[in-house]
Amino acid sequence: MAPARRVPPSIPTARSGGPRHTAGVTRRPPRWLIDVVETLALTLIAFFVIQTFIAQPFQVKQTSMETTLEPGQYVLVDKLTPRWNPYQRGDIVVLHPPAGWEDRDDTPFIKRVIGLPGDKVSIHDDGIVYVNGQALDEGGYTFEDQPTTPLGDTKAWTIGADELFVMGDHREASADSRAFGPIKVDSVVGRAFLRYWPASTFGILARPAYPSGTASGG
Repeated sequence: MAPARRVPPSIPTARSGGPRHTAGVTRRPPRWLIDVVETLALTLIAFFVIQTFIAQPFQVKQTSMETTLEPGQYVLVDKLTPRWNPYQRGDIVVLHPPAGWEDRDDTPFIKRVIGLPGDKVSIHDDGIVYVNGQALDEGGYTFEDQPTTPLGDTKAWTIGADELFVMGDHREASADSRAFGPIKVDSVVGRAFLRYWPASTFGILARPAYPSGTASGG
């Protein structure tokens, strides 16, 4: 009888350890990467919304607001509340100067509101600013108590319904409404309310307390 043939045992196939490729399946990025991207996107959106509609930082670059604000300091500008709380005399505001004004590279100005809509502002020969016929007490903020002088032939202005009259605190180093006239309210970026840098200068930019006899605009 012929001997039985020995059947060799089956040989297992070794796995290479490489990636398995399945047709039609796309690998998703890791969850942590998705979280990072979403966080960054939300942060950028929030930053854009805050700077556009709520508050925006600005650096002071000129000397026209000395010594209230010095070159190199940073202020935070409120862009939200002026929508329902109109600008008041004494507010410090950031504004876009009138189109065609000399030296303009679209860098905003920072000035103090002196006249409101409806006011009559005049500069007398004694260097004192008058609003609606009453002397304005500016001793608390003008640079070294400098007198105010006109920057041209005009010494008196009537402020329109949609205008403001602004001047720098350092009157001898400021190009302001004495030179280019009252500005449009809609050219104002917002109200500077906080000086925050350098840290040693941190403080609220409070509106000066004008005497009760000073007439309001309107």
